[in-house]
Amino acid sequence: MSETIADTPLAVIVLAAGQGTRMKSSLPKVLHSIGGRPLVGHVLATARSLAPTSILVVVRHERDLVASAVAEAAPDALVVDQDEVPGTGRAVEIALAQLGDFAGDVLVLSGDVPLLDGDSLAALVSTHRGSGAAVTVMSAVVDDATGYGRVIRGASGDLERIVEQKDATADEASVTEINVGVYVFRAPELRTHIARIGTANAQGEKYLTDVVGLLHDASLPVAVSTAADASAALGVNDRVQLSEAARTLNARTVREWQVAGVTVLDPATTWIDVTATLAPDVTILPNTHILRATVVGAGATIGPDTSLVDCEVGENAVVRRSDATLSVIGAGANVGPFAYLRPNTVLGAKGKIGTFVETKNSTIGDGSKVPHLSYIGDTNIGRGVNLGAGAITANYDDLTKHRTEIGDEVHTGSHNVFVAPVRIGDGAKTGAGAVIRKDVPAGALALSVAPQRNVEGWVEKNRPGTGAAEVAARARSAQEAGDGA
Repeated sequence: MSETIADTPLAVIVLAAGQGTRMKSSLPKVLHSIGGRPLVGHVLATARSLAPTSILVVVRHERDLVASAVAEAAPDALVVDQDEVPGTGRAVEIALAQLGDFAGDVLVLSGDVPLLDGDSLAALVSTHRGSGAAVTVMSAVVDDATGYGRVIRGASGDLERIVEQKDATADEASVTEINVGVYVFRAPELRTHIARIGTANAQGEKYLTDVVGLLHDASLPVAVSTAADASAALGVNDRVQLSEAARTLNARTVREWQVAGVTVLDPATTWIDVTATLAPDVTILPNTHILRATVVGAGATIGPDTSLVDCEVGENAVVRRSDATLSVIGAGANVGPFAYLRPNTVLGAKGKIGTFVETKNSTIGDGSKVPHLSYIGDTNIGRGVNLGAGAITANYDDLTKHRTEIGDEVHTGSHNVFVAPVRIGDGAKTGAGAVIRKDVPAGALALSVAPQRNVEGWVEKNRPGTGAAEVAARARSAQEAGDGA
């Protein structure tokens, strides 16, 4: 046969009904995340890359949570509810019923196998069609097969059956070729034989693997395709395997970006979600996380010690030792070190958010600078503004958040507090230590300075015996002696 993946209709069934008790989590196993997506999200993204006619996802445990994640990852997928009869065989049987008289091929995937890519699965389907098999099973050879079903071959090397570990004899359990839970069936043969499986096994479940044995017993061709990369074909069953899968996926993702023209100085400490987008000539320095839907423009430098979540970073911007979420950093802008950008921060082109600055729900215009030791919340800042060290926009009156408006080309003194709601007009200036409670007109200088009063001798009188009192007394004596001369 010379069929390709496009020659025959393909339906995909994703099994996502289990609880995953070994995760020891209130969250369903398939919703645990790696690389910016839940496990089932990775499986669905891969399934969609094959352009199947249908995707069906079988759910049961925490049904609504899983269904919501499926709808977000693959809006075109059909959610199918498994009934009280347990087992993968029953899950596929119910999904298959939704396909009616579909006569193409059915690819069955597990919702907890996130690392198989579209090319591997396309090759599996093509191999299946080229062999003319009723079913093709994906297997892997591993050092430790504990927990997996074993692929049992006959004297000729052909697949005879798959035995779950709890049902395996000692000899069968010693086999290191495992079933990874990925199959391609011809739909008519699957429909006929899946109706014949029972629950006479150690777990009292309908095993999908029993269909393979029935097809073999019916003298229908059964094939095995061994995965070239066993680590990519294995499922996630506990937190240890979750972290291993995350590292494997991240290493793959980082390498793909390096090949695409991104400099990653230390891949071992760099984490890039599969949902992030980086342009050529981006430089990522050590201990940096580029997460979720973050987009980084050409020539930008991110890190070291930086975390970006759902951010947009413009070309040639620099972000160092900082944490930003749902923020926009303009082209040529500079952030950090030790800046904290909370959601809805927008920094304009060539702007600056400097050392120990926190921003939230604020827009900072092109070329404007908040260099250090400041809190800017619920604020609009115009262009060409320079805020002195220690600027605070006091946005909360204990009941309501208010906004501060700062016009273009405003320069403020150090340690200013802007008590919102307040507006600073274009070109205005403020003095050091000012507390601004009223609007400042354009071009005005705002001061709130009380006359300085010096209380002579206060330290010696109120702090007798201290080092400060002693040096003050000596300095006063020297001053008096000098004045006397």
